Amino acid sequence: MKIVVLDGFTLNPGDLSWEGIEKLGDFTVYDRTTLEEIEDRAYDCEIIFTNKTALSMETLKRLPKLKYIGVLATGYNVVDVKAASELGITVTNTPAYGTASVAQFVFALLLEVCHHVGEHNDVVKEGAWTNCKDFSFWNYPLIELSGKTMGIIGMGRIGKASSKIALAFGMNVLAYNPSKDKSLESDSFKYVELDELYAKSDVINLHCPLNDNTSGIINKRSISKMKKGVIIINTSRGPLIVEQDLADALNSGKVAGAAVDVLSEEPALKSNPLMQAKNCLITPHIAWAPKESRQRLMDIAVDNLLQFIGEIPINVIKS
Repeated sequence: MKIVVLDGFTLNPGDLSWEGIEKLGDFTVYDRTTLEEIEDRAYDCEIIFTNKTALSMETLKRLPKLKYIGVLATGYNVVDVKAASELGITVTNTPAYGTASVAQFVFALLLEVCHHVGEHNDVVKEGAWTNCKDFSFWNYPLIELSGKTMGIIGMGRIGKASSKIALAFGMNVLAYNPSKDKSLESDSFKYVELDELYAKSDVINLHCPLNDNTSGIINKRSISKMKKGVIIINTSRGPLIVEQDLADALNSGKVAGAAVDVLSEEPALKSNPLMQAKNCLITPHIAWAPKESRQRLMDIAVDNLLQFIGEIPINVIKS
């Protein structure tokens, strides 16, 4: 059985082991694969693993031996799942590996927006505190989270984990989700419709999947319904935000700050309007990437393949 990993570097830049997959067949891993290289590298493979290398219907039709695609991520929009199903190819994803890491990173972003820790560290080391006449100074407004309201759009595993952290900070939580887990509701947590979430939230935190209903959910119209001075956090998918609309709102002061770990095109384009927007923190899609999280991803990917080989597949994506 021939197995290929098309783009393994981001999952394993050298600090993890491929042993779990390697022992299952004739194994090859590539750091990166262009669309033009897929057919040559995977033509005679039964098993493909991909993270962000797209597998379209046209590509899948040119891989006659392919039986299984393991997506090394929770999101699986890089694979034409309908075409795979029609061709008899099983597609699995790796859910739940990054819940703790992503929820933690949400608050790393939010606390940076609230306190500008990195920038204050920089100016101290440049001599600003040494030359200060007072024992204390700050270059930005500092924000206390206790008593503020976080609106969470999407209450899957990560949304729920983020809500627990928000409540621990003394925040109130407003949640929007198509389905509602009423057991979560309390004096500090309630489900609401989007318009109420927009109107009452001090922080809006995106944890929804990208689909036809959520693409561009943060846009000029939805921002107009928000409080002046709202903070927006996105660790989910870049296209959830109409980036020009958010940049305009940041530059006008309607949105006080934004922190995004994802953009509509990755790697980031210099022309992306958020790159020059005021009070916008951008990180390079790293919320998922602590070693502990990536090890869980690897373990799930190995188990997915083992279960497929054993003819009891799990985490299968249906078309």
